[in-house]
Amino acid sequence: MTTVAPAGVDAPAAGPVIRDDLTAEEYHADLTSISSTGLRELLDPGCPAQFHYDRHHPKPPKREFDLGNAVHAAVLGKGSDIVEIEYPNYLKADARAQRDIAYDDGKIPLLPKEKEQVDAMAAAIRRHPLAGSLFAPGNGIAERSIYWTDPATGVRCRVRPDWLIVRPEITVVVDLKTTTDANPKACSKAIAAYSYHQQGALYLDGVAAAGLAPEGARFVFVFQSKKAPYLVTVRELAGQEEDIGRARNERALRIYADCTARDEWPDWTGPVDDIPTIGMPSYDTIRQAEEYL
Repeated sequence: MTTVAPAGVDAPAAGPVIRDDLTAEEYHADLTSISSTGLRELLDPGCPAQFHYDRHHPKPPKREFDLGNAVHAAVLGKGSDIVEIEYPNYLKADARAQRDIAYDDGKIPLLPKEKEQVDAMAAAIRRHPLAGSLFAPGNGIAERSIYWTDPATGVRCRVRPDWLIVRPEITVVVDLKTTTDANPKACSKAIAAYSYHQQGALYLDGVAAAGLAPEGARFVFVFQSKKAPYLVTVRELAGQEEDIGRARNERALRIYADCTARDEWPDWTGPVDDIPTIGMPSYDTIRQAEEYL
């Protein structure tokens, strides 16, 4: 049975729970469960040691994330408030002071030119024939937090879909990503580079575990370029990639469960008796062997 927890009530230790009251900061600060980002960080090129350190030493806000976070807030109608800093740049001390106050208050500081860009990007999403209908007001729920326990490992998991559409016939998880290049080929490379297929699989499993997808669910990416005219690419996660992402999650969950049980968080090498060998990537080894050997 899925529980919809009222405001101020912590999620129980087991069983699916839906939270509509959590802020993004509260969601990301949770150390009792693991998210898609955490599972991806446990696997190559990451490792448990780096994941464990980063989890307990959160990084300060990064300027490069402000634009994406602001677009999310503008499109979804939920998220951190936007504060416009009435200066052309941050050269003046007063401008930097206002920016830092906004960060301390959990808000997104934007210069006027950045605010104009965010408004233009949100307008481009609304005009798009596919993205506009997906994000139509009242068509879905923004940033709903879902918790459940993985039955194979007993690990508590969590997801927070950008936009969740739940209908009697189908459930659709929509993920909005701002990018430097929304060309479908570039989007495909981004899925591989950032393991977005792993994210998609976990989100689908989460909505299913919470009972929000009785007839199945689909995971849809909405990629938007940060360069004018802010073009948009809408694509559904392919079935094979979903299966691969789920397999990656299963391995990461086993690693996390084992590290938690032992309270040991190894680096890339782990405990060894001999010094391992290292060489070039396999494609370079093959190419150079053919040329020189």
